[in-house]
Amino acid sequence: MSLPEVKLSDPKALRGYAHPLRMALIGLLRQQGPMTATQAAERLGESVPNCSFHLRQLAKYGLAERAPGADARERPWRATALNTSWDDASDDPQTRAAVDELSAVQLALYVRKAEEFLSRRAEESTAWRAVTGFADRPVHVTVDEMAALRARIDALLTEYDDRIADPAKRPAGSRKVSLIHLALLADARDLGEQEADR
Repeated sequence: MSLPEVKLSDPKALRGYAHPLRMALIGLLRQQGPMTATQAAERLGESVPNCSFHLRQLAKYGLAERAPGADARERPWRATALNTSWDDASDDPQTRAAVDELSAVQLALYVRKAEEFLSRRAEESTAWRAVTGFADRPVHVTVDEMAALRARIDALLTEYDDRIADPAKRPAGSRKVSLIHLALLADARDLGEQEADR
């Protein structure tokens, strides 16, 4: 199963999504379902006007939309998809700059999540501590091999997509785990001459 996805390609939309509160709002809507700006503000510890403004901005870029409410006064929002992606391969300088800006915001969020996890990791069971944490593994691959490796990783993770879309499919004892992959190319200046020439 492939998750419903919004793919951003316009530099303005990429920059529009590159905001920590907007990412938090979309994450909240995806995890907890439709909610009003007031409900989102309560959960995130933000002001209602601030959440309302950022939800409208997310709607402008196709990431959020109005959902039916319980009555005429309630005006909830919902995420338009369960996943957001963007293309890193553009040669357009504006698009590349916008992707870099979005990636920097996303990296800062990942660092905060990792720090929060580390602060409470000791409270987790031995079993969960044994299968979570940090790892770093260098690989020497060609561009084509790296593309194939990413596709294999994505295919493995896709096997669990139905559990995101349908909570009833989550087995007892399962928990949400954030798997963050960073493929960081080594700086050619840091490689020996022999490796850099390959």
